[in-house]
Amino acid sequence: MNALTSRRLQIGLLALAWLPAFAVVARAAENESAWRAAAAKVSVTPDEPMYLAGFGNRVVPAEGTALDLAAKALAIEDGATKTRLVIVTLDLLDVPILLREELEKYVAAKHKLPRESLLVNCSHTHCGPELRFSEEELAAIAPERAAMCRRYNRTLVAKLSQLIDTALAELAPAQLRYGHARCGFAMNRRLKAEPGDPELYLNRPNPDGVVDHDVPVLKVESPDGVLRAVLFGYACHNTTLNFKRFHGDYAGTAQHAIEAKHPNVVALFMLGCGGDQNGYPRFKPEYSEQHGRSLALAVEAALEAKSRPVRGPLRLAYDSVALDFQPPPSIERLKARIATKAEYPKSQGSYLLEWDQRRLACLEKGTLIKSYPFPAQVVRFGDDLLLIGLSGETVVDFSLRFKRELAGPAAVWVAGYCNDVFAYVPSKRVLLEGGYEAERAMSYGTKPVMPGPFAPTVEETIVNHVGKLLKATAP
Repeated sequence: MNALTSRRLQIGLLALAWLPAFAVVARAAENESAWRAAAAKVSVTPDEPMYLAGFGNRVVPAEGTALDLAAKALAIEDGATKTRLVIVTLDLLDVPILLREELEKYVAAKHKLPRESLLVNCSHTHCGPELRFSEEELAAIAPERAAMCRRYNRTLVAKLSQLIDTALAELAPAQLRYGHARCGFAMNRRLKAEPGDPELYLNRPNPDGVVDHDVPVLKVESPDGVLRAVLFGYACHNTTLNFKRFHGDYAGTAQHAIEAKHPNVVALFMLGCGGDQNGYPRFKPEYSEQHGRSLALAVEAALEAKSRPVRGPLRLAYDSVALDFQPPPSIERLKARIATKAEYPKSQGSYLLEWDQRRLACLEKGTLIKSYPFPAQVVRFGDDLLLIGLSGETVVDFSLRFKRELAGPAAVWVAGYCNDVFAYVPSKRVLLEGGYEAERAMSYGTKPVMPGPFAPTVEETIVNHVGKLLKATAP
């Protein structure tokens, strides 16, 4: 069913059969307020048994749905300036830039919204459908599988477009409040290997590594204080589950738990800078359930704790900056490695071999990129809240640095996985240390072929770029 439900629809307890196509469940009362806001949601669980995205060990299509996947939209309008913002959250692995661009064109044509008025974030669940939007990615798989991806892409764009329409159509007076709590299941996953180990850093729990356990929460209430929507975040990979069914992992569980406790409330999860963070323990369904409920309890704590009012004006900025790469190996060097295959570790040898083959083909054709356009976004709610949206799989150093250096009257909220999830984005520290997030992960995907690790300037380039956006939104 694709029709919108009545705004009086009562959601009740969420079950596996949750959601008609759309359910508008957040609309503020009709009295005067500085803000207008509304939230809506839609199921994005595939109708077909698509292949799962994320882990490479699942080589058959999904075998059903364990927990419905959702897309949600929170629309906010500054009543004084009429500036509007739409935050779209996805229970999906990534945000392909082509998807972001489709939605950007749509909101510009339909709603006259500039690109800075749209922020798209994914939960990075590894139990969602594969997302292949580029022709290069589609050409790399079997034709029938590519056709399935194309069908899902069309359906996804249509659903997200209507979802945004719904949220904007339901704008009504609201008040915004910010609070936060803490949640402790995320742990740094970069464990230094023993001397002589070629891996350098192992993907293992590191209890002494850097983390960001903050749980930022934006409450959307009616003018008389009735809760209508909750936007919350956490910096941790959604990699607790590794099975063959669709599921939103801990983030999906947390959202469902919050909505079950608060009927008619939309709970939206926005992933933080969790590129080097995993939830531990993991790989059992009960762990995902426990982590999700732990996060939901942290949100409940933030809802009960003292919160601050969030006032306008709403100021927005969005732009991209070029991130440079380190020079790739020469054509001769790549040919020698491919011929001997002696330099590839057993655990990741096939991926690194394929990466070298793709890099070699691009070098010979002269099509290997030298930099990548990194989108960043700043949303400033007056002097009360500063939201920074970074693209890619940014590591936790970025959120910790921005919150440290921008500490002041405004609360600082840093989200990764926004607008274009194209590769891991290491800090300078992680880059110099080496390991998976710094280099080896660059071997995955074809959108486009990455020439190698980022240059050591990567962190300062991003920080300076965000600084320019901050100046553009300053009073």
